[in-house]
Amino acid sequence: MTAPQSLVELTRAGVSIWLDDLDRGRIVSGDLSRLIDDDEVRGVTTNPTIFAKALSGAGSAYAAQVHELAESGASVDDAVRALTTTDVRDACDVFSSLWRASDGVDGRVSIEVDPRLARETSATVLQARLLHGMVDRDNVLIKIPATAEGLPAITETLAAGISVNVTLIFSIERYAEVIDAWMTGLERAHAHGHDLASIQSVASFFVSRMDSEVDARLSAIGTPEALGLRGQAGLASARLAWGVFEQAMESPRWKALEALGAWKQRPLWASTGVKDPAFPPTMYVMGLVVSGCVNTMPAATLDACAAYTGPVIDTVTGTQAASQAVWDQLTALGISEPEVCQKLEDEGVEKFDASWAELLQTVQQALDDARTHHTPGS
Repeated sequence: MTAPQSLVELTRAGVSIWLDDLDRGRIVSGDLSRLIDDDEVRGVTTNPTIFAKALSGAGSAYAAQVHELAESGASVDDAVRALTTTDVRDACDVFSSLWRASDGVDGRVSIEVDPRLARETSATVLQARLLHGMVDRDNVLIKIPATAEGLPAITETLAAGISVNVTLIFSIERYAEVIDAWMTGLERAHAHGHDLASIQSVASFFVSRMDSEVDARLSAIGTPEALGLRGQAGLASARLAWGVFEQAMESPRWKALEALGAWKQRPLWASTGVKDPAFPPTMYVMGLVVSGCVNTMPAATLDACAAYTGPVIDTVTGTQAASQAVWDQLTALGISEPEVCQKLEDEGVEKFDASWAELLQTVQQALDDARTHHTPGS
């Protein structure tokens, strides 16, 4: 089967298409392999919400492993780690050929540290090492949130030679701190004797959530000027982030790391499913086309991109002034970028906490059911 032309063109334009979804059914049915072969998918991201949905909606696919875990007396936390790392390990294996063909750049699968640890540096580092060891695949990425406490954990994890997906980035200022934490991690990894060519990292900038928050404030203001700015903040912030990335890639500090074999930390556009039905479903994909980025999209957005018939062109290069003008207008209306971003970060951690609690509850119920229905000697 030939991939849809729009997805082929996205890949040719330098956009690495990743799927923001995973469950065991996709793996065992061959659907994940089909997406790689037919839809240009080059990686997968997961998060607590995705796993909560997978475990509650595709429970039968997990029944045998849940039964084994119940038999062994596993705690709910141990069971969740075992179930999720099994999915990620198996997905890594599905992507292994692509991972090798891309010199380790693509073919990556992400798994996130327990969101309850988002404000705890040392505990995050310990779990990053634990998850890396449990998955036991070189093409795994450990997701660590870009909270203030997460930044040193990102550095320490990279310094240990572990590849990292930095997640929950909203502000330009925090993104600059992420770049510094990443470079420091690579410098320490080199000092520890790690091969920098084996370490990958992406920086996940959340896009649609920015518009959801800013647009609600614009609607509350209600003036024609305010209403005319709806749907612009997310793209403007991502495009400004790309400018920060480009500037960092011109620095002597990066050039020194590059000479040691390091790979760039690619900006990854996350939260790319539109929240407002008034917006085109491909808005956060076709509006952020630039060579060297990753776009991780839910299945519905991937389908919309496959059906897209418009031009696939660079929509980021040369947009810095216009993007800054958007935020200048928003600031003039009393919308504070630092305040919006802090609110979004706090809400992001809370949402993943809630999803994790749901996941724990789902798995605990499955363990209880397996123990209740166990027949001695069976």
